[in-house]
Amino acid sequence: MVIQSALLRDNVRARGRAGAKPDVEASPRRRRPRFNALTAFWLLIVAILVLPIALFLAVAFSPALLSQGPQWFTLSAFSAALSGHLLLGFVNSLVIGIVTAVSAAIIGFVLAWIVIRTDAPARGIWTGVVFALFLTPSYLIALGWERLLEPNGVLQTLGWDPAGARDLFYGPGGIVIVLTVKGIPFAYLAISNALRGLGHEYEDAVRVHGGGALASMRVVVSLLAPAIWAALAIVFAESVSDFGVASTLANDSHFTVATFELYTAVQAFPVQFPVASAISWVLLIFVVLALWAQSRALKGRSYRVLGGRSRRAVRRRLSKVEKAAVVLGMSLLILIALGVPTFGAVSASLIDGLGSVGGSHSWTLANYARVITSPDLSAPLLYSMQAAVIAASVTTVLAVVCARLLAAGQTSLSSRVLDMVLLAAVALPGIVFAAGYIFAYNLPLTNALGVHLYGTTVLLVLAYIATALPSTSRLLVGSMSQIQNSMLHSSRVHGAGAIFSWFSIVLPVISRPLLNAWLLTFTATLLELPVSQLLAPPGEQPISVGITVTLSKYDFGGGTAMEVLAILTALLVVLAATLIFRLATPRGWRTLGTAK
Repeated sequence: MVIQSALLRDNVRARGRAGAKPDVEASPRRRRPRFNALTAFWLLIVAILVLPIALFLAVAFSPALLSQGPQWFTLSAFSAALSGHLLLGFVNSLVIGIVTAVSAAIIGFVLAWIVIRTDAPARGIWTGVVFALFLTPSYLIALGWERLLEPNGVLQTLGWDPAGARDLFYGPGGIVIVLTVKGIPFAYLAISNALRGLGHEYEDAVRVHGGGALASMRVVVSLLAPAIWAALAIVFAESVSDFGVASTLANDSHFTVATFELYTAVQAFPVQFPVASAISWVLLIFVVLALWAQSRALKGRSYRVLGGRSRRAVRRRLSKVEKAAVVLGMSLLILIALGVPTFGAVSASLIDGLGSVGGSHSWTLANYARVITSPDLSAPLLYSMQAAVIAASVTTVLAVVCARLLAAGQTSLSSRVLDMVLLAAVALPGIVFAAGYIFAYNLPLTNALGVHLYGTTVLLVLAYIATALPSTSRLLVGSMSQIQNSMLHSSRVHGAGAIFSWFSIVLPVISRPLLNAWLLTFTATLLELPVSQLLAPPGEQPISVGITVTLSKYDFGGGTAMEVLAILTALLVVLAATLIFRLATPRGWRTLGTAK
């Protein structure tokens, strides 16, 4: 009995050290892998982000691998992409990207300096204009200018023939103007955020040592080098990958750019997927080179300017003449960036028979009446609104999950892989996303697996989600990083479930960022062009495609009326959502994080 008791004691202790209960079988059972929510999330990320782009980029090197040609490995697609008019498109895109990046960075720096470091009047208006430019698609800005300057356009209808201005605008000059206007918000946001953290002590040190205003500005510019280089890289990447101007102003002026050549390769018959993939590789290389130039310029230097002794910058008081000059310059910028395109679109929508020799050319609301009453003209707006609501809602939910994983830091393999995937997706142009979806979901292998999404609204919405998810996730990372796990743990300790804890603790903290993320995604999706142009299902037209199709039929009045109604719809949704948030949410949600 003593021996048996000792053996039993040893057996229990051994099981205790192994982590097993005494009444449970000693040999642990191997757990079977379970399909959980995280697995479903990663399958969705692979399906909408990784797989379409990876397959599309691979076909440039191995057409036979994906049934696009006989070669298992070849560089012939790159030879075709880097010759003739395609090579000219790359050269034009490269030059325009550099000029646009430098111009937007200079204007963005001056604008940030005026708003943050001076007492210029109406600074809030200038900031609002920046965000309005950020939300306005490039093709709408280009179309507004075209309605004014084109033959039989608004200005010619009003009695003035702008032939000289038309010759200057239709070409690289006009393309640079539109892309610079679109690049200003990116440059302003990058530089202004850094300028707010730069104290006044460095400028004081220069003055103490006998330096003047020019020397002080040189020091400030050198200290803001990371932000300036970031602005250059972002605007360059946005410019070389822009499709809105490429499909409107560049195409109308017969100026070859790379993104429109990619669109042509995908729309050709037969489709030239290997060449389109090679063009995408070159566009990606352009973006990588811009990031590499930024890294090389900042290598080995320190720009840590914030410390315990940092002093708040003092606004420079401008004289009356300087204030007048600032107001004049900013008014001119607003006129070029928003005033002229808005006047062009609104006035064109109010003229009967614009763009043709027929019609009375009188001022009328008939174009709006046609858009509202005609199913062919109103259906695209309703279709895009439904798709944008679904895409914005799903994107916001997925972005919360992504931001939560990213906020956990680099401690897990899942967060590191997700961070890499989202960073790579940010660098991809929207037209590359669309081409990747066309290719991946139209393969014989995809159809053999029972995935029949090509030519459907589902695929279009998935592409909307894929293009918006990377930037929306980054937008929510800051808010999710502020949430401490201890708050959730405290709620669970007091008996609350996981769902109740999330809605009672996390949701109030991120409610306003969630609203902003949803609104930004909705407005961007409603007027999105490259994905809509390539993935619009047969029989359905998103509003951006409906606008371009209507304008291609020389119905300038109807097309511009669709533009105006689409923008007004986006603004009404923003106002309605903001009002609902203010009226329906608890007061604590609205005041959380605001200053007294």
